[in-house]
Amino acid sequence: MRLVTALRQPERATALDAAGWNSLIAVARAEQLIGTLAWQVEGLDVPPAAARILADARASAEQGRTAALWEAEMAQRALAPTGVPLVLLKGTAFVAAGLAAGQGRHIGDLDILVPRDRMDEAEAAILGAGWEWVKPDPYDDAYYRQWMHELPPLIHRERDRMIDVHHTVLPLTARITPDAAAMLADSVALENGMRVLSPNDMLCHAAAHLFADGDLAGGLRNLWDIHCLMGEYGSEGLAERAAHHGLGTAMARAGRLTHHLFGTDVPDAWRALTALDRPYIRRLLSRDAWGRRSRKLTELGFYMRGHLLRMPPAMLARHLWTKFRKGYRPV
Repeated sequence: MRLVTALRQPERATALDAAGWNSLIAVARAEQLIGTLAWQVEGLDVPPAAARILADARASAEQGRTAALWEAEMAQRALAPTGVPLVLLKGTAFVAAGLAAGQGRHIGDLDILVPRDRMDEAEAAILGAGWEWVKPDPYDDAYYRQWMHELPPLIHRERDRMIDVHHTVLPLTARITPDAAAMLADSVALENGMRVLSPNDMLCHAAAHLFADGDLAGGLRNLWDIHCLMGEYGSEGLAERAAHHGLGTAMARAGRLTHHLFGTDVPDAWRALTALDRPYIRRLLSRDAWGRRSRKLTELGFYMRGHLLRMPPAMLARHLWTKFRKGYRPV
């Protein structure tokens, strides 16, 4: 894929013609990697029209970074009186820690991890600070509280920003149960008092989010996160930590795919693709030149896989039937 090549070897993008740049930008936008691409090619000889788009993408990413850090500050202020520790996750963690994975990264919701036995305190503090429920439906509320790894999503009434308050990193119904207590215990304090996961736990969470929780939507961006984190932190002790969390298979696959697509330096055991890796590559690269999904059957297969990973078949059938009766249809 042209986008993978441009991220891995940015100088090769300078040889693209107008059609090539149109395709590259369209796919980068669809994969929410336009800011990352803009960062990678900064300073290179880029056609003026593309340069303007990329400059806008860099400015947008910087605005997103500022907004994400402010939202994290607001959450920290909300939780401070309770003493509940605030551990940042995903994109906000990357930019707060000044990591390469945060350079140009699209950041959506604020994701935080708090101890499960203190969720009631965290919930009350967040609601008291102006966040409101997004899903008022009683079934959705009960489903999240009984089976999910987070509170039902909340949005701030004034800033229109979402927050996801996690107590672990995979649904409680999932086959894999990472050690959230260990992640919290080994988290690292930043100068501003916020915390982020340790390097190896950050990588384990990224692999869990990519392969053990969902249908690989946004997977290329998540794989780039792993590439950047491995480039910055290395992989010493990573296999052992992943095994502790039950994520050995997911982490090994992440290593193989990042090495194959981005040339990531990974342990020797993670360098050769397996036959089972091929469908993942097809899913990750399923875009046409206009940025549209081009492999619908592959996408459907991973959509079904994502649900089966989240819960046992009988429970999944009941859940999907309930959602269908309420009018939900997958996009």
